[in-house]
Amino acid sequence: MNPSRERLRSTVPDDSTAVADPRSDRPAHKVEHVVVRFAGDSGDGMQLTGDRFTLASAIFGNDLVTFPSFPAEIRAPAGTLAGVSSFQVHFSDSDIHTPGDKPNVLVAMNPAALSANVGDLPPGGTVIVNIDAFDERNLQKAGYETNPLEDGSLDAYVVYPVPMTTITVEVAKETGAKPREAERSKNFFALGLVSWMYSRPLEPTIRWNEEKFGRNRTVADSNRAALEAGWNFGETTEVIADRYEVSPAPLAAGEYRSINGNTATAYGIITAGQLANLPVFLASYPITPASDILHELARHKNFGVRTMQAEDEIAAVGAALGAAFGGHLGVTTTSGPGLDLKSETLGLAVQLEIPMLIVDVQRGGPSTGLPTKTEQADLLAAMFGRHGESPIPILAARTPGDCFYAAVEAARIAIGHMTPVILLTDGYLANGSEPWLIPDPESLDAFPAEFVTEPNGADGQYLPYLRDGRYVRPWALPGTPGLEHRIGGIEHEDGTGNVSYDPANHAHMVEVRAAKVARIADDIPDAAVEGDQDADILVIGWGSTYGSIRAGVEQAAQAGARAAHVHLRHLNPFPKNLGALLGRYDRVLAPEMNRGQLAMLLRSRFLEDVQTLSKMEGSPFLAEEIAAKIQEIAEARS
Repeated sequence: MNPSRERLRSTVPDDSTAVADPRSDRPAHKVEHVVVRFAGDSGDGMQLTGDRFTLASAIFGNDLVTFPSFPAEIRAPAGTLAGVSSFQVHFSDSDIHTPGDKPNVLVAMNPAALSANVGDLPPGGTVIVNIDAFDERNLQKAGYETNPLEDGSLDAYVVYPVPMTTITVEVAKETGAKPREAERSKNFFALGLVSWMYSRPLEPTIRWNEEKFGRNRTVADSNRAALEAGWNFGETTEVIADRYEVSPAPLAAGEYRSINGNTATAYGIITAGQLANLPVFLASYPITPASDILHELARHKNFGVRTMQAEDEIAAVGAALGAAFGGHLGVTTTSGPGLDLKSETLGLAVQLEIPMLIVDVQRGGPSTGLPTKTEQADLLAAMFGRHGESPIPILAARTPGDCFYAAVEAARIAIGHMTPVILLTDGYLANGSEPWLIPDPESLDAFPAEFVTEPNGADGQYLPYLRDGRYVRPWALPGTPGLEHRIGGIEHEDGTGNVSYDPANHAHMVEVRAAKVARIADDIPDAAVEGDQDADILVIGWGSTYGSIRAGVEQAAQAGARAAHVHLRHLNPFPKNLGALLGRYDRVLAPEMNRGQLAMLLRSRFLEDVQTLSKMEGSPFLAEEIAAKIQEIAEARS
């Protein structure tokens, strides 16, 4: 299987082979890690700029984590705060876990980008601004009464004003581009300049530009001219005094690619179909930030994948359930509002006991909420958001690359236990990226689906709800001779599947369905403790908080506050050892991007006093926020 389009071969070069761009005559200072944020209007190409810078850093061999941030409006008024788009990338010569708490460098393409982001910059940080955009009109749109480049408000920072637009338009003249067309390439100028500043190779971007825009010579040539002009500006002027180099990180040797969570989820679904020996059918209604999973899967029909863009969320989940009944790996993807609409059909899937995968890429809510911002507020909806007693297994991915493995695991549980499964990711994982070691297909354990082909009843009947020791019912393909059976939303009689209104049978079926999900705990790993094994404080999390918690625990340890860390992939059922593990610690802290949903479940299930740390601002935790809370708890005990 080889669905990857952009790859890099990492043999982990040492410092003797990993050198700064050989075209430069300027020395480069070694630094351990850097956080760069590109910010501009939503039409300035900041996501593309950050993505190309990320790929160059990945090819160079750095470890990296990214955090794109999008405006919610499709096209907010140009130059306004509502239209600011940004892309932050943290690259390092060692293992890192977050996109960085604060940027070391802010590239601001206009006043609004500066206003929206400069507050995150620490004193002494570097600001590179496109001085051409700081005219009176743009300053007013951004809410500035005076020019911040002239009024002293940026004295705490190192500021480099660069005429990006002017130079871009000038160098693009030879390509035949008109000034307005040439101006669109100014993001490539910014990319070239920052690439020079941090010794990033230009060749990957040059190749990509040719592949992407080669059919439009004017655009391709303008982009390349601007890219090289930015690099040459840094090399030949004295405006920027220093350049830097971040050496490759000691990653395990192998074949890597930069991957985001949505792409990794799509690849996990494809792989699950191969491991289960099932065709994949995904039906979805486009919704931010989940749509890219549908887009990616639509490209891979060669792996037996079929996709359908449904007219609404209800049609999508119904089609996925029908495909699952027909012997496919049925999948539907959505975000919070879509999960609400799918709830009735998910209850039907629980009643039918049919394997299906529901991927919820969470975003800020309720209702439309913050459609382009991240949150973790759907855990209780996944747990209880259906009428009646309708338990569903729940899993959560922890990093962009881990979305691949979480999708495979969710499909394994769904097929092996004949149940719908909800997989939770979120907007941060969906759009963030990291280096991903492409797994050897031989290292992945197959879980081929098993279909019954003969009647299983003593009298030659097929009993669709005759269960094994795990309470799992058999799976029969429709149309198999002699295995005709009834399905529907009305309660079934255990064994035969016949319609039953018998009170005792209903009570029995409710308990059996719950017991089946609970038995999945026998088929998942124990929760594992990371960090200080002898600490008195345990930090427990789930989903995309993994990197921030891990980095926060490490920061707290450096300050003398010891803590251990447990991160949960399986949220229903919990790992079997979780209760005993929680009981080992004097204090338990649960950081979540919600009001404490996991903490609520842990308190009710294990009667432990779990403290909460909540953040609902549309952005991930900073490591320093978690470290500060750990220190606060440690000091309160001393």
